[in-house]
Amino acid sequence: MNKYYYEGKSREAAIEAALEDLKITEEDLIINKVEDKSGLLKKNVEIEVLNINEIVSFIKDKVTDIAKHISNEINLEVRRRDNNITVTIYSDNNAILIGKNGKNVAALQLLIRQMVNNNLSKPLSIILDVGNYKEKRARSIEYLAKKLAREAYKTKTEITMDSMNSYERRLVHEALANDKYVYTESTGEEPNRKVVIKLKGE
Repeated sequence: MNKYYYEGKSREAAIEAALEDLKITEEDLIINKVEDKSGLLKKNVEIEVLNINEIVSFIKDKVTDIAKHISNEINLEVRRRDNNITVTIYSDNNAILIGKNGKNVAALQLLIRQMVNNNLSKPLSIILDVGNYKEKRARSIEYLAKKLAREAYKTKTEITMDSMNSYERRLVHEALANDKYVYTESTGEEPNRKVVIKLKGE
């Protein structure tokens, strides 16, 4: 994951030099820093850039290096939309890579994000998943939230869900944001914050 430096009489000229040298499109270029180096007699701009394709390759290599200590067979599916990168790991040992309640894949995601974003002025969105665990987990949480919302309405009592991480709590809040009868609040301290489902009007 290299940083490259280019100069030009303007920001646009420096970008043009970077694109020509790296042989990539502007969508693949991450502009990390822009520095005006103009003097009394000369106008000059220097940019520091990264190639997002190299970042994707870096992520794939690091994930593979870590995962191969746990699984013998590893395949990665990488999807990129703009500056959002999603890597899904498929292996013969998904359960260990996922960990209890997704703790292992969450730790791996945090590690990869830090390794990449420590080199960037603006962080990239990097999501790691194992065998579509997060997608299935998200559907399960949304289903449970709606089920408990119906129960809260029928019994006229508030319901406190089990502790969740910030991402899972957000899923609950979003799932019930437009509910006619209940609303949600987060309570408690990390790492034991929970979502409480409450009746509207009470």
